[in-house]
Amino acid sequence: MKSAAVAIVGAAETTELGKIPGMSQIQLHADAALNALQDAGLTLSDIDGVATAGESPTAVAHYLGIAPNWVDGTAVGGCSFMLHVRHATAAIEAGLCHTVLITHGESGRSNVGRAGRAAAPASLSGQFEAPYGGMGPTTSFTLPVLRFLKDTGTSIEQLASVVVSQRQWAMKNPRATLQTPITIDEVLSDRVIAYPFTKSMCCLVTDGGGALILTTAERAVDFPQKPVYLLGSGESTETPMISQMRDVTSSRAFRMSGARAFESAGITHSDVDHLMIYDAFAHLPLYGLEDLGFCTRGQAGAMIASGETSPGGSLPLNTNGGGLSYMHSGMYGMYALQESVRQVRGSAAAQIKDVNISVCHGVGGMFAASGTIVMSGSRFR
Repeated sequence: MKSAAVAIVGAAETTELGKIPGMSQIQLHADAALNALQDAGLTLSDIDGVATAGESPTAVAHYLGIAPNWVDGTAVGGCSFMLHVRHATAAIEAGLCHTVLITHGESGRSNVGRAGRAAAPASLSGQFEAPYGGMGPTTSFTLPVLRFLKDTGTSIEQLASVVVSQRQWAMKNPRATLQTPITIDEVLSDRVIAYPFTKSMCCLVTDGGGALILTTAERAVDFPQKPVYLLGSGESTETPMISQMRDVTSSRAFRMSGARAFESAGITHSDVDHLMIYDAFAHLPLYGLEDLGFCTRGQAGAMIASGETSPGGSLPLNTNGGGLSYMHSGMYGMYALQESVRQVRGSAAAQIKDVNISVCHGVGGMFAASGTIVMSGSRFR
């Protein structure tokens, strides 16, 4: 019988989400951290491990007044926080630390205290992609999406159905940025950003953050919130340049990360009650469903269009509304993790009945990296 050794005992987002011009990026980290500490019934003096991305763990620890025994500054894009959870689990199991704080804060909309992210001219992408017109996700993702649609037979209407499905979840969430219904026709007639993406298919640009607190499973029962046990995890990378992917219609990092997470957790797809797939753009849930093995090649579009992942469907997906409708500050992985925790705890705005296992899957960069976390309400599997 598999037994989880580590659990999440604190989880919270920033007090506000959306547009927060009165707080700098480091303040968003601190706000999320203090909210997570309150959620766990802990103080800063209880923390002996710090992990973060966007800011350095040195800056966050200094700002909060923590003297950590263990730090992790892994930065591979929006899924960095999935990797932090995995690394913190290993560190706690190894006895390197006992109570880890993972923070995220990003002034994605207001740009207060946020560093720029332009590709350096001498970098690989600066030399071999930027000169040909790649100017960030909205343009870099278009090549793989068009090839995916062509090779799999997925229609642009099915791509638009991702937006419609996730908006249905957002309508149940008072914290969601966008809460009005939307139709496939409205998605397709929205302003074109970079074909085939219309504005509705692109992530929100907001301010906010979140934080998690991890400790040993033995201690987890002593905290005020229901423990969320970490059954398994996976991580991988492929390439910093989307043009160098082995196959632009399938993510090798997704496949490797997901397979390792399922294997280490000892679960099958039929065990999964709830799923979060990082959705900076509408195509990512399609890739995620196929690369994680929830459907066969070319079937993800039909799966979502049929309502299988929508409210009332058999596989609830992105139940907070996702990066398309809930919020997206630039590095979305923390918010996906927060929703998985809420669903397992039974405290989500759009709560699914009897969630025991939630899989949370993230992407970093343009298919550059991936992290997958399997959470459960039960310590033993």
